[in-house]
Amino acid sequence: MLQSSLPPPHLHCTNLYPIPSLPPLSTPSFSSSSLSSGLRRCRRLSFRVHEDIHFSINPKPKGLKVSCAVSEPLKVMISGAPASGKGTQCEMIVQKFGLVHISTGDLLRAEVSSGSEIGNKAKEYMSTGCLVPDEIVIMMVTARISQEDAKKKGWLLDGFPRTFAQAQSLEKLKIRPDVYIVLDVPDQILIDRCIGRRLDPVTGKIYHLNFFPPENEEIKARLVTRSDDTEEKVKSRLEIYKQNAEAILSTYSTIMNKVDGNHSKDEVFKAIDSLLSKVHEEKENRTKLEKSIRASERISNLASSSQDNWRGIPTRLNNIPHSREIRTYFYDDVLQAAQRAVNDGRTRLKVEINIPELNPEMDVYRIGTLMELVRVLALSFADDGKHVKVCVQGSMGEGALAGMPLQLAGTRKILEFMDWGDYGAKGTFINIGSIGSKEVEEQDDLFILVAPQNAVGNCIIDDLKAMTDAASDRPVILVNARLKDLPGSSGIMQTMGREKRLEYAASFESCYFFRLLYYAGTQYPIMGAIRMSYPYRYELYKRVDESFGKEKYIIVSTFSEQPTIDEINDTFLGKPRSEVKKATGFW
Repeated sequence: MLQSSLPPPHLHCTNLYPIPSLPPLSTPSFSSSSLSSGLRRCRRLSFRVHEDIHFSINPKPKGLKVSCAVSEPLKVMISGAPASGKGTQCEMIVQKFGLVHISTGDLLRAEVSSGSEIGNKAKEYMSTGCLVPDEIVIMMVTARISQEDAKKKGWLLDGFPRTFAQAQSLEKLKIRPDVYIVLDVPDQILIDRCIGRRLDPVTGKIYHLNFFPPENEEIKARLVTRSDDTEEKVKSRLEIYKQNAEAILSTYSTIMNKVDGNHSKDEVFKAIDSLLSKVHEEKENRTKLEKSIRASERISNLASSSQDNWRGIPTRLNNIPHSREIRTYFYDDVLQAAQRAVNDGRTRLKVEINIPELNPEMDVYRIGTLMELVRVLALSFADDGKHVKVCVQGSMGEGALAGMPLQLAGTRKILEFMDWGDYGAKGTFINIGSIGSKEVEEQDDLFILVAPQNAVGNCIIDDLKAMTDAASDRPVILVNARLKDLPGSSGIMQTMGREKRLEYAASFESCYFFRLLYYAGTQYPIMGAIRMSYPYRYELYKRVDESFGKEKYIIVSTFSEQPTIDEINDTFLGKPRSEVKKATGFW
């Protein structure tokens, strides 16, 4: 008879019919470069489980390298009317964020001074009192932005573009900022600031009679009023600025942020600092996710060619350790089922996979294989933009009875030190936590619970239920949960609330199930397997030996629900259980 630890629900076997599953094949072969969409990061994490747990990280990537800058530089444009304080704020921004300050006035003077080709062209116009054409100014700005320091540090474009034509020219060249800051100051305040300004002809320093008076009477005596700081000229300049600003608005309306400039310089900068810090953080997270998704797509495309040659149940599953290809096959199989279930709106899910390396009752059990499976699930859902919480239960019980299941010992530390990829998923889109309602936070989109299980005399289900209640309609996925009662010497867990505990445990829907079948009392040879991948039926496979040491798995029946041991045995032996089933069943 076949051995299995399946629960005993009464189920019915139906005729075998074409289903969307993978046809069985004989023993596959792989090259060392085979990849899978389930393996989404570069470095390998390998584990060995003996009496205690050891793990090591191979620092040399053997697959696709995902590289990402330590920090994504900011690209900022700032605009403001005359006397809005734009120059002061530019200095403070550069000091705080290290951006390259780009002012068209400074560029023109530098180019003319250097005698460059662009500078000589600009000088021809400036010497005759004409405005320098847009194409020359755009050429200078583009050249400056293209320099290495601006690429590395980011840039701050000061007071440019000034016209709609200039803005459109930058758009055509794909020069677009992350944020467009406008310093907003009432007209009368701007006029008062301008007409009160004074220039020191000796030092070139700008003072204001009220807001920034000179240090002494000697300086005050030599101050002069600039020719364009009369009230009439200031009003004219303000009108021109407003017309240009209105024209530019349509180009940058989606990224424009107005900052109230009618405060002290420190208060204004505090608002700008907060804005730029937020934009910077969002840009980094978005860039990291985009790079991760592109890398995942490339790996998936590479993996598809190797997966085309491998269908059905992998063979040689009793060969331990499992090959990288076998583990990858199951990671991918579980991932696809979980993604389909979550995309269908299922919220209480469980994964049960019982290959030798994931069977804690066998001496070849590997905690590292379980951790890799959890990592693949978490990274894949994070690639979809979800914030994932990976949870491992903590110590249970009190005093001398405190402890945790041996299967989970050290798993929290392993998760903390695992390689979660080069783009910094851990701490942003993936966080590690425990099991309980306090672990559920507003930003969490999905929860993966690592092998939650009862310990002798202690039950995890109360904490588990509190957590799922707090998660509400957000998906919770249990991976290899073991929620049967393990009674203490008092037998309390056997009697108090057992029915409700079992009812809650049964409320989780299987999205993936895989179990190998053996003769009773043995773990060799493998006789067959049961597989279910959401939303399809349970498939019963029989292992068949072929010539030259090869084997294959042949599907012999399907079930709408998980089959019992008797149904499995009857199917393998071809034994009908009733006349009705004899007429319709496939045995």
